[in-house]
Amino acid sequence: MAERDALVVGGGLAGITAALRLADTGWRVTLLEGRPRLGGAAFSFRRGDLWIDNGQHVFLRCCTAYREFLDRLGATSLVHLQDRLDIPVVRAGGGLAHLTRTPHVPAPAHLAAALARYSALRPADRLRAVRGALALGNLDPTVADLDNCSLGIFLKQHGQTEAVINSLWGIVATATLNVVPDDASLALAAKVFRTGLLDRADAADIGWAAAPLGEVHGTAAAAALERAGVSVSVGERVESIRAGGFVSSRRGESRRALQAEAVVVALPHRDAFRVVPELTETPLARAEGLGTSPIVNVHVLYDRRVTDLPFAAAVNSPVQWVFDRTDSSGLARQRPGAQYLAVTVSAADDVVDVPSRQLRDRFVAELERLFPAAARASVLEAFITREKRATFRQAVGSNSLRPPAETPLDGIFLAGAWTATGWPDTMESAVRSGLAAADAATGRPASSALGFAS
Repeated sequence: MAERDALVVGGGLAGITAALRLADTGWRVTLLEGRPRLGGAAFSFRRGDLWIDNGQHVFLRCCTAYREFLDRLGATSLVHLQDRLDIPVVRAGGGLAHLTRTPHVPAPAHLAAALARYSALRPADRLRAVRGALALGNLDPTVADLDNCSLGIFLKQHGQTEAVINSLWGIVATATLNVVPDDASLALAAKVFRTGLLDRADAADIGWAAAPLGEVHGTAAAAALERAGVSVSVGERVESIRAGGFVSSRRGESRRALQAEAVVVALPHRDAFRVVPELTETPLARAEGLGTSPIVNVHVLYDRRVTDLPFAAAVNSPVQWVFDRTDSSGLARQRPGAQYLAVTVSAADDVVDVPSRQLRDRFVAELERLFPAAARASVLEAFITREKRATFRQAVGSNSLRPPAETPLDGIFLAGAWTATGWPDTMESAVRSGLAAADAATGRPASSALGFAS
């Protein structure tokens, strides 16, 4: 039987997944990536002697497709996954609370003790939080009407005060959905809280990269693709794609035309409609209205350790989440005793265009409020990275705009965390989208598991 040709356009998690899935089902696959690296929106870059991740990307135990993706890359040893959910929550002056699950207790009771003793809330608000958890647990994320309501409105209708929203629900929702609760689609929020927190006791155990993202999603991915027989071309930018699988690409001044039975377009939505203009004449054009939301990251290097926490969320602070990247960046080897903290600010519309100097001063001062030891340390370096289009804007009405993997165009399929995966714009969504696109191209039944051996 003759091999069938497939082109995958885009070397992020969605494209890598689609390429591996297609190769494992017997297709001859070529992956084209315009940048000189793989990894898409989750990557690293070199700054002096250190490796810097463009942002802090986390996953949960319930992210089964992403975890299988790591297994497929041989990269599971490059990440850390908690044995049991434990989110340290810091407050100004060094106050510390914890959101943790009770072991060996089934959901949703596994969070009851944590909410009852969550010191970031007053006792009366802790009771309100329990009622909020019960209300969220009754939502069905697949109900389309939920997309027409915001998480913030729903929470307030169920007795949640601003203090509860800011110090509890917003910690998770803003980081996951990259919009504030008042703007967030209730459909996507329901998915976050049901699947990620309430349905299974261990679902929300947190994982993160213990090595630079470029090693996890770049080096390991390139090796896996090579083993699978995928031809990878980085630095080759696709300029246009037409129905029938016709692709025009360019590397420098050199252009070439390609054709394949199936083309998986694994690009951000703004780029997908640019390179496949015929999509704008189909019902899928509604997805052009998805918009984008920014994330800002503040990187601070100290001459000494200022906290022993591997990561923490912050309340009543512009610092939303902060992660210790001392080991993964290489700083521990370069300067023993120093520490590198990376602050992630999601839904960063208000700060994304603020000058770097102002942001550095603001967040260095805020870290001193949260970690008193930072006031006694010297800042070796502080710098800002910005992802102005980090995710699609997961606001009210957005979930209904997301397109399926199949398109009305012959031989053209869509992948990307912005497509209709049922998940928010996350690494899990990206991997699931690659699976869906590859399965649509091959005519296989849709599957949420990689199943490379099948």
